[in-house]
Amino acid sequence: MHGAESAPLVSLQTAADTIDAVYFWDPLSGMIVVSKNGHQVNFRPDDPLVLFDYSRFDLMDPPVRSSRGVFLTSSFVSELESFFAQPAPSVQYRVGAILIDPGHGGKDPGAVGKARVGGKTVEVKEKDVVLAVAKDLHARLRSQYPDKKILLTRDGDTYPTLEDRVEMANSIQLGAHEAILYVSIHVNAAFNTKSSGFEVWYLSPDYRRTVIDKAGNDEAAAILPILNSMMEEEFTTESILIAKSLLDSLDAQIGTQSKNRGIKEEAWFVVRNAKMPSVLVELGFVSNPEEAALLADPAYLRKCALGIYNGLSSFITHFENSRGFTTLQ
Repeated sequence: MHGAESAPLVSLQTAADTIDAVYFWDPLSGMIVVSKNGHQVNFRPDDPLVLFDYSRFDLMDPPVRSSRGVFLTSSFVSELESFFAQPAPSVQYRVGAILIDPGHGGKDPGAVGKARVGGKTVEVKEKDVVLAVAKDLHARLRSQYPDKKILLTRDGDTYPTLEDRVEMANSIQLGAHEAILYVSIHVNAAFNTKSSGFEVWYLSPDYRRTVIDKAGNDEAAAILPILNSMMEEEFTTESILIAKSLLDSLDAQIGTQSKNRGIKEEAWFVVRNAKMPSVLVELGFVSNPEEAALLADPAYLRKCALGIYNGLSSFITHFENSRGFTTLQ
């Protein structure tokens, strides 16, 4: 590891331009992903740990974050340039399954609000809103991706427990080099009836799950914490990318009617326990009468479903193209 203090610094944008790569930076978590030619490098400001294709790690000059952005040492950039000069990976990665989880259901209505619809006051229940959006999203994804498993944790007014939902997600069988995405859909409520807007949550990078089962021998057990950390880092990165993609696509569909509250991080039960990239979408506040009226409108809910669909489609394209994916025969 070189001394970063005396080394010349290069901006992240300049570095990406120099090596002809693309990058994503989430200022909230600090996560940075640089991609090129089917390879990915992950790192954070002020952290010497750098992950290469989630298969190996190295300690390098910590990237520096300032008010002007993120800066790298010239030796860091040289390492990136050398890594990305490799041929594209031959391993084929794809999204094999998507599990859509409409929250609540059955005996649990979730958040409940009231809205004026057609001159009448109606009750707007979270469990009904999210089920309508989830079923619409499910139909769109099944039509677009007939080769993928598109699943719902519930398709009616039933009540799977949180544990049931997580168990369903973690038990889905995948093929070699396939990934599963978990999307939990909810609506919000607050004491302040003026609160409004949509947001997307992902698991805080500070929370660490056990995503690899315990090893069967002492040698494997010794490296298990490192392997688990690397896999968790991948899940966190992909969850952030999904969250950003969903938020941008929802904003394109409903941003003129509802406030964009941004990406948030939290250790929700379902995203904390699902061993896969996972996010939680909050579509709006039923405690706000105006927003409750929107959430009671089937046309508006179709726009919500389209926003989530477009966001997932965009992420799938990114994931399958950047991870060395080619069409499976």
